[in-house]
Amino acid sequence: MNKPVTDIRAVDRIDTGPRFTEHDAVRLNNLFRGASTEEMLEAVIMDGLAGDVATVSSFGAESAVLLHLIGSIDPSVPVLFLETGKHFAETLAYRDDLAERLGLTNLINLYPEVEELQTKDETGLRWSYDPDGCCEIRKVKPLAKALAGYDASFTGRKSFQSATRANLPRFEIDTSDAQGRLKINPLIDWDASQIAAYFVMHYLPQHPLVAQGYPSIGCSPCTNKVAPGEDPRSGRWKGWDKTECGIHTPLTEDGELPPGYEPFL
Repeated sequence: MNKPVTDIRAVDRIDTGPRFTEHDAVRLNNLFRGASTEEMLEAVIMDGLAGDVATVSSFGAESAVLLHLIGSIDPSVPVLFLETGKHFAETLAYRDDLAERLGLTNLINLYPEVEELQTKDETGLRWSYDPDGCCEIRKVKPLAKALAGYDASFTGRKSFQSATRANLPRFEIDTSDAQGRLKINPLIDWDASQIAAYFVMHYLPQHPLVAQGYPSIGCSPCTNKVAPGEDPRSGRWKGWDKTECGIHTPLTEDGELPPGYEPFL
């Protein structure tokens, strides 16, 4: 049985200043065990349980669900979008349409540094021979810079999307941040049927590329169509031993990439 949100708020408070520890993440996971996604989001956003929070959105195939949930509670929550310069035109149009429909009032577009693009990706083709390096320049670094001003961030990750996301908790420590920023995965336990039902229930528009066979949508050069029954993210970086862009890649305690990950050049 789901816990009433009033009970959740009365059970515990966590000191959010300035950042979080693994112990805090465990406590939050225990605190919201059995609570609905809506109850958890309302308590985190309205009661400030995670401090200053933003959501990171790709405005991809399933993004409308989390954005609708958050916008229904507080449409002024910052929505961070990585404007890589490589998106499908459909994604940019969908971003603008969805933000307007949902009444999101704090959409923030993040851009790569012009100087770094000129020195490390002058031709704009780095994605074709070094997708990790391209993602670092266009996604990892701009997001890390933006998130430095927040205590926590929401992600749209779901366990059914890929094997690398199968066992993620609702609350975890963002290991890319030495100060202990919290990473929150509100939809981690939602399955594909729940996502589809939410779209229908709330009359949410689909990303136009979904109907064309793209269940997971990133930058256009590195996104391919997926055959029925395949892993939804199998169309991302097809032909490369790569499953994440890098913004969710765990680092070691001293901020270094763990064994097995090649450093970005």
